[in-house]
Amino acid sequence: MAVLALIYKNTKVKAPKKRKMNRFMIGILITSVIILAADIYVASWAFFNMGRLPAGEYLTEETSPDGKFTLKTYVTNGGATTSYAVRGELVFNKEKKKKRNIFWNYREETANISWTDKNTVVINGHSLKVPDEKFDFRNQ
Repeated sequence: MAVLALIYKNTKVKAPKKRKMNRFMIGILITSVIILAADIYVASWAFFNMGRLPAGEYLTEETSPDGKFTLKTYVTNGGATTSYAVRGELVFNKEKKKKRNIFWNYREETANISWTDKNTVVINGHSLKVPDEKFDFRNQ
């Protein structure tokens, strides 16, 4: 009988320690995943979000053949340490939608825009189907 009491006592003591360790490890894992996800989100937002591009100086614009879209381009000067870049902004003429940046290319100062059809625009040699496609040199 004393042996059974000793076994019961030992298992009762060991089980809570194991449970506490499992909870601790799960807590560490969940916290690590949350911190990693937050870091990835912040880096993406800060460095790769086309909505955060600098405004720049107006260059030129071209309207699509059906008049549904207008593509406006701007040149940005990053200062002494970076080169010029061209930003292309798609404006929805017939719909009340927010303007979207669809083109961002580094080391360019001019923009050559041509519409090949009502939904395809070529900007400095890069063909885009509007309104869904984008070109961003940082993702190449």
